[in-house]
Amino acid sequence: MKRSLFSVIMLALVLAFLYVPIVLVIAYGFVPNGISMSFFDAHGQFTGFTAKWYRQLFTNHMSVRPLIQSFWLSLTIAGLATVVSCVLGTTAAIALHRWRGRLQSIHHALVYTPLIMPDILIGISLLMLFVACNIDCGFWTILIAHVTFCVSYVVMTILARLQDFDDRIVEAAYDLGAGPWYTFFHVELPLLLPGIVAGGLLAFTLSIDDVVITSFVNGAGTNTFPTYVSSMTKHSRNLPSVFALSTLMLLFTCVLVGLSKLIGRSGTVKIKGKN
Repeated sequence: MKRSLFSVIMLALVLAFLYVPIVLVIAYGFVPNGISMSFFDAHGQFTGFTAKWYRQLFTNHMSVRPLIQSFWLSLTIAGLATVVSCVLGTTAAIALHRWRGRLQSIHHALVYTPLIMPDILIGISLLMLFVACNIDCGFWTILIAHVTFCVSYVVMTILARLQDFDDRIVEAAYDLGAGPWYTFFHVELPLLLPGIVAGGLLAFTLSIDDVVITSFVNGAGTNTFPTYVSSMTKHSRNLPSVFALSTLMLLFTCVLVGLSKLIGRSGTVKIKGKN
């Protein structure tokens, strides 16, 4: 079918709206002047590109040291939140898939609620909980908050994978004498691995990107990368270092997505081979 000019123009506009800001972030990581944020001087002359912002990141320069510390804090919290969310989310998804009943309906509603609840409401609720329990806000409160909303996304992702899961494979393993643990680790887990990886990537992205909930439950000296960046965007002359670090994060994310595609493809090939 021949494409109309209107559809081509709309596609180009949508792609530009989505990807031009990312291109600008990459480009501004090479801007020479961090004050004016321009590639041109006062006389309108092009000043070229510079890699000094990347050098400051890799040499741990004093001016970007707090930024790097906030980044490693976000990376640590996101990694731990992803691991905990995958463990809890996998067990919750399997329980929701295997058993039906009124209690499981309540369980499903409780898991689904954080997906539709506004972030500001989750942040306030968790803050009130920590205050009521006399818990000082800091690293662990941020981690608990991130696990709280990441688990729901992992559960829903794995449940989507379980929709196509053939339960007769598990029954066949039991008939052949396999125990529950052996069946889970050698039969169910390999088949669910693509869904777990997809849910883990989603949880990692949401955790490392969160601003609203984190701003309620963080304490003194525990600024994550998004909260630190939001506080320095309007007055810092080292703003290009943020764009440089964001570009490195983009490359890291692309690598993770590529690895998840390889894992998903290998899992599909194994399933086809068994069939």
